[in-house]
Amino acid sequence: MNQVQIGRFLAQERKRKGYTQKQLSEKLGISDKTISKWECGNGFPEVSLLLPLCGELDITVNELLSGERVCEEDYRRKAEENMVNLVKEAQESRKKIILSAMVAGLALLAAVPLIVLSGALSMETWLRALLIAIGLVVIAIGIAIACILDREAGAFECPECKARFVPEMKDYLMGPHTFTKRKLTCPHCGAHRYCKKVLTRQK
Repeated sequence: MNQVQIGRFLAQERKRKGYTQKQLSEKLGISDKTISKWECGNGFPEVSLLLPLCGELDITVNELLSGERVCEEDYRRKAEENMVNLVKEAQESRKKIILSAMVAGLALLAAVPLIVLSGALSMETWLRALLIAIGLVVIAIGIAIACILDREAGAFECPECKARFVPEMKDYLMGPHTFTKRKLTCPHCGAHRYCKKVLTRQK
């Protein structure tokens, strides 16, 4: 799914209907900045807004996901393509999550022996400090890469409004978490809740 293409399509259909961004946002009960974000390809409408948005613009959800008008004979093919794209996105997210765990694991495997050796063997103080420092740097780099991969895999779903979003890196790092949830502030409804990790950015 191409968010930039979808954004251009939304802008085109909005103008065709004669709406300004502010007029369309008022009809949907959201801010005009949100409309601008969609049209620039920097975001996607939450699930609860898909039908109202498509209704205002006289387009189908399938056309919205395709980023273009779809003729009758192409409708089914486009629907199938959109479904395949969602499956591909889920598979790519799963690979990133697995890779994230592997990177973190390998970093620990590489660093722990250095730290253990620095304490177990007799050596100069500077060498001991160097081995510990190298071990800590390897762990830090491994965790950083793992966090980047995990954040970019899929999205988080708000339990309040069911919107899916990718948090800013600082929010991702600072949020308390379990294996499948992270405490984040939803950019759509503002709720600060434990959000579930999901494999796709759209339902």
